[in-house]
Amino acid sequence: MDIFTMRWEGESLTNTTVTLVPYRGRFNHTQVASYVNNLSQYLNHTTYDLIMGFNRIPGVDLYYAADVCYAARIKRRRSLFLQFTSRDRIFSEFELAVFSKNSQTEIILLSKKEKNTYQSIYGTSEKRFHLVPPGVNKKHICSPLDTETRKKIRMNLGLSEKDNFLLMIGSHFHTKGVDRSIKALASLPLPLRKSTYLFIIGKGIEEPYCVLAQLLGIAGNIKFLGTRDDVPLFLSGADFILQPSRTENTGNPIVEALVAGIPVMATESCGYAFHVEYANAGILIPDSPFSQKRMNDILEEMVTSPKREMWRENAQSYADKTDLYNRFKVIADLIEAVAERHKAPTK
Repeated sequence: MDIFTMRWEGESLTNTTVTLVPYRGRFNHTQVASYVNNLSQYLNHTTYDLIMGFNRIPGVDLYYAADVCYAARIKRRRSLFLQFTSRDRIFSEFELAVFSKNSQTEIILLSKKEKNTYQSIYGTSEKRFHLVPPGVNKKHICSPLDTETRKKIRMNLGLSEKDNFLLMIGSHFHTKGVDRSIKALASLPLPLRKSTYLFIIGKGIEEPYCVLAQLLGIAGNIKFLGTRDDVPLFLSGADFILQPSRTENTGNPIVEALVAGIPVMATESCGYAFHVEYANAGILIPDSPFSQKRMNDILEEMVTSPKREMWRENAQSYADKTDLYNRFKVIADLIEAVAERHKAPTK
């Protein structure tokens, strides 16, 4: 297997050749365009059974669609200026190369919601989409889920059993809606606010959110934990997962929460939000358009609801009977199937 990339971090892989394709350019979009142009020179000299891409670029046989639709995102921002920049032109052309009616690229899809978006814009054929399940590591998530671990992690965080432990997981704090969660917590009635705490796991610029919490008088209720490799420990202690994202192709913390038996509050824009609805394991926030007041009301409703235990049981039951786990096996089988079709002689 050959990997062509702009950058590489981490250890080398067995039976794999990693090639750093040169690129030039001052801006991200010009660097990507340069990379794509130079990549073609490598690919034209070798015949592969399958070319798989993790970014929207021309010439791939199979694309792993981890990002939201670029054209739809630009449209939502309603900026005429952005639609006439070289950045927009390059990224629009690359997305068109993958999703247009005339393209032969097959698509690994993580979110059914995004499929509808792509089809509404490009008219992409249904048969080119392959929806795969989430890839939750059930053993990793569930191994620390017990009463003693819950007590210990809450004690380490300075929480009593009666306190409300809200947890957010994910980097890019603006996109994830950390400010929305802070405002919602600050809106709670005073007695409830004093016993409710928000912890954020992930990488990002924390200062603006700390300032916001300070201005709203809840600085002591907010804590950033940075990036962690022991997230299941915090899931063990959490009462609710918050995912009020502005845009989100999937939202892995949503399905991880369900596996851990934790109720979820998420915006409907999250690709995995439908799992919360199907499981009846929390409440979704309407986002067409989003209302901060509506989110504030939902948070108060959730932390005071007598349904908390029912939501927990529903989450665990749903996770037991729903495939939230086998993404990588399904993708491996798909790669082999697509490669076989490409090798088959055409009529």
